[in-house]
Amino acid sequence: MSDELEVKAEEAVSVPETTPQEAIPSMEEFEEQISLSLHKIEEGELVKGTVIGISETEVTLDLGYYAEGIIPLEELSNDPRFSIKGDVTIGEEFSAVVIREDDGKGNILLSKKEADNLLSWTALKEYLENKTVLKVKIAQEVNGGVTTYLLGIRGFIPASQLSLTYVEDLSSWVNKEVDVQVITVEEDKKKLVLSAKEVEKEQVKEEKLSKISHLPIGLVTNGTVDKLAPYGAFVSLGNGLSGLVHISQIANKRLKTPGEVLKEGQEVTVKIIEVKDGKISLSIKAVEEKAEISENVEAAPFEYSSGEEASTGLAGLLSKFKLPE
Repeated sequence: MSDELEVKAEEAVSVPETTPQEAIPSMEEFEEQISLSLHKIEEGELVKGTVIGISETEVTLDLGYYAEGIIPLEELSNDPRFSIKGDVTIGEEFSAVVIREDDGKGNILLSKKEADNLLSWTALKEYLENKTVLKVKIAQEVNGGVTTYLLGIRGFIPASQLSLTYVEDLSSWVNKEVDVQVITVEEDKKKLVLSAKEVEKEQVKEEKLSKISHLPIGLVTNGTVDKLAPYGAFVSLGNGLSGLVHISQIANKRLKTPGEVLKEGQEVTVKIIEVKDGKISLSIKAVEEKAEISENVEAAPFEYSSGEEASTGLAGLLSKFKLPE
């Protein structure tokens, strides 16, 4: 009986081999907590907090302070499409400006709109400088264009900056998502102008370079003389592509001007002799008498020979092609 009691006593006082250890805050963490508790938040101060509560009328922030921060609905966003339930999530971090140290209920009254005004203009200037492409949603049609909101700031997109093509019906753009670049930032005038057209321009430029990079050297095709210059003729190859026939590549005789044998609008057969720095060099005199003519330069296979062993595949072509820096 005594042996049994001894076993139970040992079990009662036994300690598990491993016990979870609670993290002991470091001295630095203690000092940081003390500093936060002693810091006095003042009106006009920019603070940062984590969303810990969302209601129909306000958002509650944990500021790491003795009091919580409250952002009323009307101080959350300038965007009329803003939804407190749809656009705010628990755990999200907000920057806000202190409106009042005490809202009468022991909380700190905050404004996210004022913080946006302080922080957003700096970011918008960086977007302008870096030509950053941003996605926005068109909010409404106004006189001469449409409006949207970027970082809580109202932005204007003139009708002339919506697209490369003429825009007749502005209302059809409302609620559309578009890629834009910032083209004007004037904080003192609260002026923000955006452009979707500039983004399209860059896309067209990249597509053109891609088309050019696919052109096989030695390809023979038909084109139309677009323009004559003292040094040669510009020939349209279709699909938005054009190349230059240097005056020395027009005929097998010496010419004083391209106009001696060519005129604008004239159809000619040309051979691609070089693709360099995004430019296409063509020759009329290099076209062989019985050369096979390609009707569509983009549909031509990636195969060419330039005095070396024939090369196939895009990798072989690009090894000889240098994009402009």
